[in-house]
Amino acid sequence: MIRISPGVPLVEVERSGVVESLHTGHLIVLAPDGTVRFSAGDPSQPIFARSSLKPLQAVGLLRAGAHLDSAERALAAASHSGGRIHRDLIAAELAGAGLTPEDLDCPPALPLGLAEQHEYLAAGSAPSRLAMNCSGQHAAMLLACLANEGWSIGEYLSPAHPLQRQLALTVAELAGEPIAATGVDGCGAPVFAISLLGLARAFSRIGCAAGGAEHSIAEAMRAHPELVAGPQRIATRLMQGIPGLIAKDGAEGVFAGALPDGGAFAGKIDDGAARAADRLAVRALALLGVTAPVLEDLAEQPVLGGGVSVGAVRPVL
Repeated sequence: MIRISPGVPLVEVERSGVVESLHTGHLIVLAPDGTVRFSAGDPSQPIFARSSLKPLQAVGLLRAGAHLDSAERALAAASHSGGRIHRDLIAAELAGAGLTPEDLDCPPALPLGLAEQHEYLAAGSAPSRLAMNCSGQHAAMLLACLANEGWSIGEYLSPAHPLQRQLALTVAELAGEPIAATGVDGCGAPVFAISLLGLARAFSRIGCAAGGAEHSIAEAMRAHPELVAGPQRIATRLMQGIPGLIAKDGAEGVFAGALPDGGAFAGKIDDGAARAADRLAVRALALLGVTAPVLEDLAEQPVLGGGVSVGAVRPVL
């Protein structure tokens, strides 16, 4: 069994002048030339990078022959909020290939975004595969299978399936290291364990690529940041506010991103808190020398008491 060693204090939660919670974790920041600009904790140990792997896997889907337009490429790399725009685009993508949402093997779910979830429930809708935040990636997986003779769509999530073997090879190549372990992600797809260093290295390669599948995925994410996550989601807001940035969050406190010059970061919060991972991503971009109003806006998350701000969630680097 792989156990992640505890990291160092990265983010604190202050309420009324008292630090009531402290999030520890790990962070690696790479300069454009690939050298380490900043490191905290142990970014060399393997972790399940969860949905932060999706841009890497999306590169593998294109290499496997999936024919995707720009929006579909962004959705292949997405953990979307489940809004109508996400669901409608994925439904059309499936229909164009002669498939239906029932061909998706991700579990039925409610939208990930709170606003999208409230709207969805108000309309009387039940959990569905389209609303599940990984449905864009699963739709692209199906299209990749259809592009290859003999690739079954019935068992496309099996680690032994040719598609998943291709995606594993792509992740290892981009990360520059072997996969340390393979597990099952929340959507049922294989998830691969690599180091934060490998994750940052992969994002750097995608972010500064001048051509190929890597460039295609990066450009799709830049063109459609609202599809990669959704309104008010941190990854989307960062990409909208920082030209050329690609950014992707993942479950259990993972966040990674890269700039067009190859500067990149990857972080992991030990306790899996998204509120801490979001603040860490903002701080990592500042460590890369980025200055933008969006970083000032997102540097801290207000802590509320009685409906007013009485403290903040903030990085302690």
